[in-house]
Amino acid sequence: MKIINLPKPLFTENGTRAVLLLHAYSGSSNDVRMLSRYLEKENYTVYSPNFSGHATFSPENILEKSTSDWWQDTLDAIQFLKEKGYRQIAVFGLSMGGIFTMNALTEQIDGIVGGGFFCSPIFPVKNNVPENFVLYSEGVLKRAEVSEPEQKERLAKIKEASLVQLKDIESFSTQTAAKLGQVTVPVFMAQAGNDEMVDAMGVFKTAQALTQTRNTLNWYPNSGHVITVGPDRKQLEQDVVSFLNTLSWNEVKE
Repeated sequence: MKIINLPKPLFTENGTRAVLLLHAYSGSSNDVRMLSRYLEKENYTVYSPNFSGHATFSPENILEKSTSDWWQDTLDAIQFLKEKGYRQIAVFGLSMGGIFTMNALTEQIDGIVGGGFFCSPIFPVKNNVPENFVLYSEGVLKRAEVSEPEQKERLAKIKEASLVQLKDIESFSTQTAAKLGQVTVPVFMAQAGNDEMVDAMGVFKTAQALTQTRNTLNWYPNSGHVITVGPDRKQLEQDVVSFLNTLSWNEVKE
């Protein structure tokens, strides 16, 4: 097999302000690599971990995990930054990562000063995630040079298992959506106008549910679902930094 480097967690310590970036359902830290690099240049400390089961050559590894595993990953990532001495943290997530981000904001976890999401279906909406997960899996198996008969057999099982897992994710997001009124820190929302994965209009329902805090909704008309690598990427990066600059940071690192 040809050697392909798997995505590794990203962690760069710069300034006293820490940012946690969470990736998408079938993604990895690569989803947010360019945003990470931009924030680092702006003197932010940035941590972009991989969710459990991700960044491997086996799509089944993702399907072996659940939302409870990924919620624990989120809590562990926040704790990792705290143990490094960062007492104030902003949290953002792409797609599924944004669901866990918003759940963290509803929990009012000590030290989180704000955050938000990029193209995340916080309220369940019409989506094309099941079909896209099968396409993603097919691509991974091809890169891993799995034989066609084995690919066919594994993809049939992957399709079935992914539908069960996506119901778990939808249930978790529904529970998160029900708690949005508890969020008290500022929230940044980004939605791509050409989102091919989830119904873009769902973001407005989320904005309406954030009744107890200031929120910023940015619309990127030219981008697709993975907005962090799309044509509006540079504008998104600038908008995230502008939002971060409005947060109440205590500049002391312990």
